[in-house]
Amino acid sequence: MTAPAARPLCLDAYEHQARARLPADVFDYVFGGSDDECSLRDSRRAFDAWWLRPGVLVDVARCDTSVELLGTRLSHPLGVAPMAYQALAHPDGEVATARAAGALGGLMVVSTMASRTLEDVAAAATGPLWFQVYCFRERAVTTALIRRAEAAGYQALVLTVDAPRLGRRMRDLRSGFGLPAHVRAANFDAGVNAALGARASGESGIASHASRDFDPSLTWEAVEWVRSVSKLPVLLKGVLTAEDTARAVAAGVDGVIVSNHGGRQLDGAIPPLEALPEVVATAKGRCEVLMDGGIRRGTDVLKALALGAKAVLVGRPVYWGLATGGEEGVGHLLSLLREELELALALAGRPSLPSLDASVLRRRTF
Repeated sequence: MTAPAARPLCLDAYEHQARARLPADVFDYVFGGSDDECSLRDSRRAFDAWWLRPGVLVDVARCDTSVELLGTRLSHPLGVAPMAYQALAHPDGEVATARAAGALGGLMVVSTMASRTLEDVAAAATGPLWFQVYCFRERAVTTALIRRAEAAGYQALVLTVDAPRLGRRMRDLRSGFGLPAHVRAANFDAGVNAALGARASGESGIASHASRDFDPSLTWEAVEWVRSVSKLPVLLKGVLTAEDTARAVAAGVDGVIVSNHGGRQLDGAIPPLEALPEVVATAKGRCEVLMDGGIRRGTDVLKALALGAKAVLVGRPVYWGLATGGEEGVGHLLSLLREELELALALAGRPSLPSLDASVLRRRTF
């Protein structure tokens, strides 16, 4: 009798299994960054720039990982980042992810370009959902999506601001990537899906759709406009500088997400972890600050929280969990990360998230 396959013991092991299961062009679409993928690599390397300074003889019999975001209490500071077309990894796609995230008491940010309708995801969810928003050339399209999200019970809007044009994603251009026939952008019509599914050497159906439909003239006026069409809290995703943080606060946003779009936009941009301190210092508690990019270990989460993030969002690893085990895979992967965070808190002598600050960190000197 063949023994059952052992569950992966870490997020990297999930990636290894997913690579073996997914078609090569799909894996490259999910994994890849823009241009030379410097930003993709640097997002991970940034965590290695910090040592941890543990405290000893602290009562860590119980470590509290709970956090409050926009008035909602969560059992841990790990959210699911907005990622498109999750049915590329598993037929249940975003529905499986929502169930897994909610079962652990966590947050999920649902992409505009999801492969299940925002209503289907909401019906499956048992935890809080935020809706990620792109501004399209036709504002009526964006308005309709926001109205649907409000009606379905989403608790906040996450406006992506770092993609007026899509980055040059070389892996997709080499494969001529387009959505396979069994995957569609469920919130859109057949015309949009025909564009997304187009395949041609040296071109990407995803990039062609973005070039046609995303609004490249987006300015700070868009923030005011989104706030005018919805009463939901608004966060900006893709902020990396103090200057833009100051503008965001002045515009009255409820939060910013420090992010380089998974290394898929401006290659060579400052890694999110490096940008985090200046964003936090500028925000001065006037809005929530979250971060995504490169999270693979509980110690990564600890470092981001110590530098001032209220919570972190996890992206690509969720695909690995979906590809490996669907809802169960995502749930186990998020559980691993939460358990690693709790252990890191205990070994650092910081038994709660409020006890974390920059004093637990020191810059590497070699």
